[in-house]
Amino acid sequence: MSKIDRWILPDGIEEILPPEANQIEHLRRNILDQFALWGYRLVIPPQAEYLESLLTGIGHDLDLLTFKLTDQMTGRMMGLSADRSQQVARMDAHSIQTSGPARYCYSSPLLHTRPAHLQASRSPIQIGAELYGVMDICSDIEIVCLMLTALKNIGISNVTLDLGHVAIYRTVVNDIGLDHETEAELYKILRQRSLPELDTFLAQHMDKYPLLEHIRTLSGLSGDESVLDTAITALNGVSPSIEKYIKPLQILAQEIQQEFPLVNLHFDLAELRDYNYHTGLIFSVFVDGLAQPIAKGGRYDNTGQVFGRARPATGFSADLKTLVKIAPAVSSEGCIFAPADPDPELKKRIRELRQSGHKVVQALTADDTPETTGCSQKLSFAKNTWAVTNI
Repeated sequence: MSKIDRWILPDGIEEILPPEANQIEHLRRNILDQFALWGYRLVIPPQAEYLESLLTGIGHDLDLLTFKLTDQMTGRMMGLSADRSQQVARMDAHSIQTSGPARYCYSSPLLHTRPAHLQASRSPIQIGAELYGVMDICSDIEIVCLMLTALKNIGISNVTLDLGHVAIYRTVVNDIGLDHETEAELYKILRQRSLPELDTFLAQHMDKYPLLEHIRTLSGLSGDESVLDTAITALNGVSPSIEKYIKPLQILAQEIQQEFPLVNLHFDLAELRDYNYHTGLIFSVFVDGLAQPIAKGGRYDNTGQVFGRARPATGFSADLKTLVKIAPAVSSEGCIFAPADPDPELKKRIRELRQSGHKVVQALTADDTPETTGCSQKLSFAKNTWAVTNI
């Protein structure tokens, strides 16, 4: 690599400069403070773990995102965490072992081998919250309300909440009785939302699996709350248990409409994001202008079973790098310029201002000026005192 190329960063890995770094830190503090008000305790998972714990029980997609390396001390394979949820499951099962409901939150940088989608960074800064130990719909309601509250508090309120339930698709497919290979092909087509490919697939397999017609119905169950009633009517013939998965969506929708009347609700019963990881309700938040969700989550019960303790769990996460692009910018207070003067009274005045929360930049050389230091005020000596004046 030539000297001129040494400053180039890998694709998808960015440095964060002022003032964006300050904006991201502001969002991080604001959101974590909101989590704390709801009783969520901060945890800091390690950057790397042995693969046996890091990748146990997760979907194939997250495996592909994980950097793998050899531990030089033991020779065992480790991975750089690509998502914190599995680590929190290990901590809840093994390290903390709270008997009742447990609330956790976290915020830390991640590293991915490839972008999760075309618009994604390979070095996101993940922030999230997890609620363990409660199976009831009330825990899902709390997590979704916490997510919407946190977004609202940083100025993101004109959003669409997309809701689904992975057990609906799973139940329909199980009742159809697809073999493993055919089911894998169908899953790939539905996840890509390719209707032409779906039509071809159904034409090829309908004779052997006549109930596949219900997959066509399921793929069209997307829209407002009326699709829930449509699903009960259209899919109950496949499995009477469908209604028990629709009911939580109806309850959650009612709660959201009461607490957040300005949030647009959308239902997608064929959503298969993180299908192999989630076990129940799933949700995503969208804003106009972005194809990918700005926050997402759902239920992932019994993830901690591989660590010896199966517990119901639900949670959500977001990327601070994404949030900072759409959240209103926070104005940075102008700093106060202090001249390079050894006067003890000046030093005392600078200490007083800093202790009261003001930013003070003192000149180090004669070339330093309020303009070069980005200050909008300065300390001037007048009438035997150092006073702050506007520039």
